[in-house]
Amino acid sequence: MEATSSSRGLLNGEEILEGNAFSHPATASSDDHCYSTQLIDSDGEFKVTEFEEFIKTTKFAERGLTYSVVAIVGPQSSGKSTLVNRLFQTNFKEMEALKGRSQTTKGIWLAKSPSIQRFTLVMDIEGTDGRERGEDDTKFEKQSTLFALAVSDVVLINIILRWCQDIGREQASNKPLLKTVFQAIMQFFSPRKSTLIFVIRDMTKTPLEILEPILREDIQKIWDSAPKPEADRNTPLSKFFNVEVVALSSCEHMEDTFTEEVGCMRQQFFRPIELGGDQNAVVPASGFSFSAVKIWEAIKQNKNLNIPSHKVMVATVRCEEIANEKYAAFAGNEEWRQLENAVQYATHPGFGNKLRIMLDTYISEYDGEATYYDEGVRSAKRKQLEEKLLKLAHEPAFKALLKHIRCSTLDKFKEAFKRALDGQEGFSVAVSKCTEYLMARFDEDCADAAIKQANWDTSKVKDKLRHEIEAHVASVRSDKITQHTELCKERLEELLSGPVKDLLERASNGTWPTIRKLLQRETESVSCGSWNAHRGFDIDEQTKSEIHASLEEHGRGVVEAKAREEAGRVLTSMVARFSRNFSHDSDSIQRVWNPQEDIRAIAQTARVASLEVLSVMAAICLDGDDHGDHIKNVLYLALLGSRNAPTSARDRRVTTVDILAPNTWEEVPSSRTLITPFQCKHLWRQFIEHTAEIVSKAIAERV
Repeated sequence: MEATSSSRGLLNGEEILEGNAFSHPATASSDDHCYSTQLIDSDGEFKVTEFEEFIKTTKFAERGLTYSVVAIVGPQSSGKSTLVNRLFQTNFKEMEALKGRSQTTKGIWLAKSPSIQRFTLVMDIEGTDGRERGEDDTKFEKQSTLFALAVSDVVLINIILRWCQDIGREQASNKPLLKTVFQAIMQFFSPRKSTLIFVIRDMTKTPLEILEPILREDIQKIWDSAPKPEADRNTPLSKFFNVEVVALSSCEHMEDTFTEEVGCMRQQFFRPIELGGDQNAVVPASGFSFSAVKIWEAIKQNKNLNIPSHKVMVATVRCEEIANEKYAAFAGNEEWRQLENAVQYATHPGFGNKLRIMLDTYISEYDGEATYYDEGVRSAKRKQLEEKLLKLAHEPAFKALLKHIRCSTLDKFKEAFKRALDGQEGFSVAVSKCTEYLMARFDEDCADAAIKQANWDTSKVKDKLRHEIEAHVASVRSDKITQHTELCKERLEELLSGPVKDLLERASNGTWPTIRKLLQRETESVSCGSWNAHRGFDIDEQTKSEIHASLEEHGRGVVEAKAREEAGRVLTSMVARFSRNFSHDSDSIQRVWNPQEDIRAIAQTARVASLEVLSVMAAICLDGDDHGDHIKNVLYLALLGSRNAPTSARDRRVTTVDILAPNTWEEVPSSRTLITPFQCKHLWRQFIEHTAEIVSKAIAERV
């Protein structure tokens, strides 16, 4: 659509017109005059000659882009002309109430406002629903309304609050008209953003705060339902229209109040505040005449602009009113509100049946009141009512009830599952039985909550319940496996603690190889026992491997703990072994120290045996390496002298120059070191001091 002026908008209750702002009347020049003419006559003919004369008289063509266009549409005898005359000081003919409510404005009239400093064209459009045209008025009212939207910056839409009861109008509502106009303007023109000001006339005690949201909702619904080109299917109303709502008192019965409100309206909406918009859409004043003529020709030639008949229009409005009444009555029904409130906190047996009866009642009432209206409209509005009622029942109530059913079923599953396990029923069997039973109960409860009018899908809630049951089963399985694994660890500890302690106390070359075999054997034994106990838990191979690894790690920990414990008293163990070997012969018989006994040689042999204890306890050797042999050779070389020097190539590299000074053993991780080389040297000195007294006593006792 070729626009004739810039885009507009409202911000904080003030209209903003970028370069096209209305000015307060006080700023207008006193030399301005009101010029008016008929633009389009009642037969739909564009008065080209008269319009050209108007342009010449007002010097409109010289205005360039600095002009604005305002139009007013609405029902016949709704006070349109009166309103624009008061707002813009125009001189459109007004209806004389004493002569009856008949058509005053015929066709489309145009005037230049003398009260606005900026050049402002005001269009007064023939009223809709006029009885003078009868059924034929639908075509012209749509054409004129579409024309007003196509060429205007601002369109005032005059609304009588109780329009269904107004005298002199045959169509009950402008809603279908707006829908058709929206469709046409989107289809046949390139829309630019304009402002729609809905003016509610003859306001009663009902506050605007209550009426405005309802009106805005209606407008949005009209926009949403109007067919649009594919590219604009999801385009919001706000892209093409700024929508504002104003309320005015009765001009006849509250004239002073009406005049005051119009003054406030003038100040509120016509201040010179800049408004953003597409300036490329503005038609220069010199081209406005040509543009307007072409737009009107396009509108008149479009055969698709036929709108529904009066019968359909009335049925549309009346059936919608009945549907809205039934919807409001259902929403406010005390029984429904109690039912809705009840399911917010718990399950409610019989919900579906109670809801079905209530819905049937209100749908039947609608059918009874709408029975004589157009069948197509009646059926469509019935379907819409049913959908709205079902949506109302679904969102706050049915969804809440489903949640309670799901949670209740899950709790029952947990209780039943626990009883089954406590009764020594197999794990997998208990899972299968409880799941099958409780899922069937869930389906029954959902069927009880459902209603015949709707096919509400419960599959997602059921899937969520199944996932929650599976998660609970997995958690219980994990806990059971963990508990049994801990028992297996305790058993493994019992099997290892005593034997490992005994082996370490009897330290020898075969100590660590024997401990390794013991650890492997007992771990395998406990693992095999755990698989039998875990039978029925559906444990996969990865979990088995993890459990076995956990037992292996625990077993190593038991061995390492015992080794560290024994390493802590290694000096005592060394002295005890020396004393036993020194004081007893190979047959464990108490020695008698006679002159023939070589006490020093016996002492040396006993020291070698004690050093074996130290070498075994110096490091943990559970990985099958030769660290133990290397440690033993280093200790023998450093502590017993060259006579016991190692013979391996690795140990021949070791010199006697303070080889026990380091704090680490070569190639032995610190985590597996129990006694460092330096500690071994220190312990050996203590050992020698402790055993020297034993040797001295033996020498003294020799006979």
